[in-house]
Amino acid sequence: MVAGTTPPAPGFYVFRRIGDDRWQLIGEAARRPGLTARKARAQAIADAIGREPGPGEVYAAVLRSEWRIALEY
Repeated sequence: MVAGTTPPAPGFYVFRRIGDDRWQLIGEAARRPGLTARKARAQAIADAIGREPGPGEVYAAVLRSEWRIALEY
């Protein structure tokens, strides 16, 4: 990060499972303060898709900061 800049707000990348070991990026969602980690992920998924997931739908929410760290290796 460049000195004098503010860090990006915490948030998630949201993915939808589309097959065996296949995932599609749906979008991004801000992390809502005051929620537990599990509830924040569930809320991020609902925010990204605009509704609660339906039966059989599988989603994943990955913290943006974790995604950046994972790309370093």
